[in-house]
Formats: sequence, C-alpha cells, structure tokens
Amino acid sequence: MIRNMKLKFLLFVFIHSLDVNAQTPLPLVPAPVSMTMGKGNFILSPQTTIVLEGSNLEKEASFLNDYLMQFYGYSLPVGTKKTNQQSIVLNYERLDQPLPGAYNLHINEKEVYIAGDNAAGVFYGIQTLIQLLPVNPANKQLQVPQLSIEDRPRFAYRGMHLDVARHFFSVKEVKKYIDYLALYKFNNFHWHLTEDQGWRIEIKKYPKLTEVGSCRAQTLSGRYGSDVYDGKKYCGFYTQEEIKEVVQYAADRHINVIPEIDIPGHSLAALSSYPFLGCTKGPYKVMETWGVSNEVLCAGNDSTYRFYEDVLDEIIQLFPSAYIHIGGDECPKERWKTCPVCQQKMKKESLPDEHALQSYFITRIEKYINSKGRKIIGWDEILEGGLAPNATVMSWRGEAGGIAAAKQNHYVIMTPENPLYINHQQSRNEDSVTQGGYNPIENVYQYNPVPSILTEKQAKYILGAQGNMWSEYISNTSKLEYMLFPRMAALAEVLWTPQEKRNWPGFEKRLPGILAQYRFRGLNYSTAFYDLQPAVIRSGDTGIAWKLESRLPDGKIIYVIDSTTNASFTYTQPIEIKQSGLWGAALTDSKNKIISKWTWQSFNLNLASGKKITLRVEPNKSYSAGGAFALVDGIQNNKGMLRSAQFLGFNGNDLEAVIDLGSYKTVDSIILHAFEQKGSWIYAPASVTFFTSIDGKEFNPLKEKPQRSGTKNLEYACRVNSQTRFIKVVAKNYGMIPPGEPGAGNKAWLFADEIEVK
Repeated sequence: MIRNMKLKFLLFVFIHSLDVNAQTPLPLVPAPVSMTMGKGNFILSPQTTIVLEGSNLEKEASFLNDYLMQFYGYSLPVGTKKTNQQSIVLNYERLDQPLPGAYNLHINEKEVYIAGDNAAGVFYGIQTLIQLLPVNPANKQLQVPQLSIEDRPRFAYRGMHLDVARHFFSVKEVKKYIDYLALYKFNNFHWHLTEDQGWRIEIKKYPKLTEVGSCRAQTLSGRYGSDVYDGKKYCGFYTQEEIKEVVQYAADRHINVIPEIDIPGHSLAALSSYPFLGCTKGPYKVMETWGVSNEVLCAGNDSTYRFYEDVLDEIIQLFPSAYIHIGGDECPKERWKTCPVCQQKMKKESLPDEHALQSYFITRIEKYINSKGRKIIGWDEILEGGLAPNATVMSWRGEAGGIAAAKQNHYVIMTPENPLYINHQQSRNEDSVTQGGYNPIENVYQYNPVPSILTEKQAKYILGAQGNMWSEYISNTSKLEYMLFPRMAALAEVLWTPQEKRNWPGFEKRLPGILAQYRFRGLNYSTAFYDLQPAVIRSGDTGIAWKLESRLPDGKIIYVIDSTTNASFTYTQPIEIKQSGLWGAALTDSKNKIISKWTWQSFNLNLASGKKITLRVEPNKSYSAGGAFALVDGIQNNKGMLRSAQFLGFNGNDLEAVIDLGSYKTVDSIILHAFEQKGSWIYAPASVTFFTSIDGKEFNPLKEKPQRSGTKNLEYACRVNSQTRFIKVVAKNYGMIPPGEPGAGNKAWLFADEIEVK
C-alpha cells in the first residue's frame, strides 16, 4: 500500500527543486476554464482582512480561516468593509452560466476578489485560492501569484462514493473524506450504508438492524477466494445524531449526501436481523466474505415493502437529498423462482419472469419515495424487466446501461467499473491486495462521461459521473487516501473542466505540484505513476521481451537476469527473454543508489512461448490483458488466487486457440492453465480438448483425454508423443449457471491463463 519511502523522498526532492512560478504550471485541480497570469504576487499575511461584500458568506470565510489556522498557524479578521489593509473580498455576481457554482477569481497586488453566482461558487473560488498558497513558505508572508480566473462546472453531478458496509469508517474519517471532495469541487457524496456484510445506520423502529446486522462474526483475510478468516468480530454503525452531523458538515461544504439502502439484493445484514424478510425465513448470518449471496429480500411478501417503507421514512427525515439510492444490483433470482409467495405475486401482477418481478419491486419502492417528494437512483440492473418511471440510472457495468437509459430519456450518472472504480489497482506492481482490474491515473483522466454514440439531445441526460470506492480491501484511512490520491484529482478535472480544455500532458506537468500539496497536508498518496512499469511484450514475430518504463525524473532502471546473482545491467531497451528464470528490475538515482523496491517476473518458457496464436472468439474486453499473446507469454499464475491481469476471460463463450509452433516439433505434452472461483461466477471449463495439425487446416483430436488437477488454479494436461506444427486448444464454457450455484441464471465466466507445449 505504501510506496517505497526512498521513491517518495526522491519525488520530494524533485518537487521542491522546482520554481513553481517559473518552470511549472500552477497545480490547480480541476483546471479552470480560463486563466490569465499577471505579474508579481499578492502577499497574504496575518494583517490581511476578509471582507464580506456578499451576505451570508460567514461559513465560507470560516472555512478559509480554519484552513489557514490548521496549516499556517493564523486566521484573518473578518468584516464587511474594506480597510487600508490588503483584503480578500467575498461577493456575489450574476455570471449567467447554465449550472450553479461558477465563480471569478481576480488577484492583484492589493486584493483577492472572489465572486460566485451563489455561495457554492464563492466556496469553489476559495478552494482555488487555497491551491495557490505555497506549500513550503519561509514565513507567514504567503505569496500568491497575481492572475485572473473565470471558471464554471461542466457537469451538474460530480460525485464520489464510499462503501462503509464492508469496512466501517468513523464519523471523523467520513468528515475527512468529505473534505477531500470539497478540495476538488465535488458536490455529491454517495454514502453506501447497507450491505450483506453490515448495516451501518440506526433505524429506531427496527433496532435489530444495528443490534444484529451491524456485526459479522469474522472477516475474510486476504484476497477473495483465499477462504482464510481472521476470527475477529467486526461491528460498527452510525447513530441518527451522527448521521445528521455528517450531513450538516457536508452541506457546509456545498456537498449533497445521497444515502444508499441496497435492495432487493445485498441484504443479508437485514435478513439476519429480521428473517421474515427473506423467502426461506432463515436462518441467516451477516456475510463474512465478499461476493454475491443468493439470499435476497422476498419480493412477493407485502410485509417486505412495509418494512422498507418504514426504513425509508426515517432515511428521508435524516437526508435532505432529492435522491435516495436504492441499489438494485446483483440480485440473484434463485430464491424467487422457488418461493410460492413470489410466484403468486408474479401471477397476480401478470409478471412474465423474475426480472419483471425485480422491476415491480423497484417501481413499487420508487412510487413510495416519489410520494415523499424524492427521487430514486439505482444501479444499471434496474433496467432489467423495465425501468421504473422516474428513476435515474447509475451505470457501472460499462456504459451500455447508461446509454440505454439516456435513449429512454432517463437521467444517467456514469460510473463504469473501468476506469472509475477507484478501489481497483493503479499499478501493475501493486504492493497490497486490491479488487478487480487496473485503473491507472491516465485512464481515469482520459474518460469522457458523454458517449459519442448519443445524440446532442440524448447527451443532455448525462448528469455527470462518479468515482466509486468499494471497501473490501480498504480498512483504514491510510489505504483509503492511497487509493484516492492522485486519481481523485484526475476525475475532478473530468467532471469540472470543459472537454476541449482537458489535456493529459498538461495534467502530467501539474502532477508534481499536486503531490507536493498532498505531502504538505500530510496525506498518504500513491506514486504509482512514477513507479517502474513492467510489461511483457512480443519481440518480433515469435519472441518475448520484458519492457520496463518509469516516468520518474532522472531515474535509471537496472535489471538482473537471475535472482541469485549480484550482477546487474543498465536497462536501455526491452530485454529479450530466451530462458526460463526469475528476472528482476529496480530504479536507481543519479548516484546508482536503488530507490525503489525490486520488481520480479518469473518466466517459464516452452515450445509455445512467443509463438503466433489466434483466437476464434475474442475475450471479454474487461479481461483481455495482452489479448491472445497472454496465453503464450511465458507467465503462469501460481499464487492460488485470481489475478485478473494474468487471465483472459470469456463470458458465456468458449476458448478456441490455435498456436503455430513455426516448424515441426516433437511434442511430449500440452497443458492448459485455467481458473475456478465460483463465488465470482468463474467456472471450470465443461470440457477441454487438444488437437494437432500438420498444415493448420485439418486438426485431429488427441485420443487421450486431458487430466484435470488443482483446485482454484487448474491444469488440464495431456500426453502427445508425436511430431506436429499446429496445436489447437478448445475449452468449452460451463454455460448458464444452474440453480443453487453462485451467479445462478447468468452466463458463466471461463478464465484461461497459459498454454504450455513441451
């Protein structure tokens, strides 16, 4: 989680060697719409006054003073009239912008003038001023560059999410999270409060939700699928008074808090508290691992709806948000299929299938929420079976759900897992357990929430986007900050700065200054952008090479070809891999001192390594790392757990690969490496068959059936003992997942790793 301190130190030296005014752009995030630099500086000192020319801006002035006191040791006097002293003026102006929150910031030698179209605009102007303050002042005289900024938001919805159900964060920690949002002009905090793993909000009418549902007996240790638990009881929830405190704290920073009460799936904590809510009536227990449970709310029982109407009554009293998030995602239908009450409800309501029953559930809850003057948001699964009339869709399974909703004239918030799940790894060489895929900062920055396929009219239904922070593997503030920063800065610019004004090279130049601000604030942050970035690539037509890169200024890469030797070489170009073994690389400074941890890569070469390979069906784009080459790159997963970057994933499709060995070879055996983790809907192949061919056209199946071995990491091995040139591997997908199994009713995933030919 915490990058090598030597690397952070070198970055610190690099950052502080810069003359920010002369050599680097100002580290403003998000980049303003327009900025004109002046000459000279405004000097902010304890004698500077804050002048409130606009009414009701005392909270904004107080926020600025609190920041100055915390980081510079003094606050400024506040008044309503200018004096002869230098001043910071807060005011309103009519800025005639389509979205609220616009502001102007003008700084000359005598005055800082901040004018917003509303109080939020003034607050955003203050945040920009704060980013202009020096991070290494010699004294209390703070030099601020003279400039003029006109700025406005691109999207109405600029959101960040936090899951406090898998791992609980205290009120103090949640407030810190809200401060992070405020820094970057986010205006919505999506608070994920209930899950299979815990119910985190007090509901006075149903006290067992927190007495029972806020605790689990133990928690999974390590990556999902390890099946190792810590044996420690885990509890936590917020009282209603604490909820009010957080909501007010956010409101003072012009942030709306959207609560999520997840239904009808992800509800094991509620079922454990009140078993009558389920189809089987239990017994249930709060979930101790991650993933999806088949135990969901009974959609046929009217008492379920009455219960959640009562819950929502209390939620609505606590949260003034126009939106209430009701989840709606990952709800298996297996219990409904065998529940007589659910089947009777379907018959009574003329519902053709269980997807329609979920739509009925969501629509009924929506009608109740609408009757209270509020609106619902749901994950994109609420599209299945028909979209509730007034629902806003949060599109997480890619953009397809958001596009479909926008075409139906429904509002959409884009939050695709790739690249906006901020809990996914940001380095290929991550040094702590993270969830899922690879979302580096450059991918976050380059995202555009408005799909090009939409017409101009349809695009208006895209309210904005949101970064999601799921907490399966995030249990403390230090790791939370590490996962957030600096990717949160990249997302802020996506949501605020006009598309035509965004520029990745410009952001990259600002990044050292952004990291300097984190260091000044005492935040933990990732230096993954400057880490050694390894990649296995093709070399020519039939070779393998190890490519190493780093963006660290003045950094040099060294490598070793055997972990048992001390001999190292300076990296100048991709390294040809011509033998099996463990290779290592590290970064050094200008004096050849190692400043990073070592990166290791094991290669296990065989006759197929680096050879030409074709696939009949391409893998799912979410699990397509390296394409077909990933099956012959000489790398095998041997950690006993899912590392998705090492696998190709096929959702409902078969794997059919053909390898050209280049010439006739005597082949003794063929091995396919695969993976099984049913909790993630990844199932072993239904069958595996190997074929050989002389000409690549006519293939003959091997008489011997491949033998399976292993549990999670699977091997399918078969003896050949003949000469051939072409090898075909066919792995049949498991198909539709049957009742009673994780993911029942969905297409199974087939995950394949390496194909070895010996």
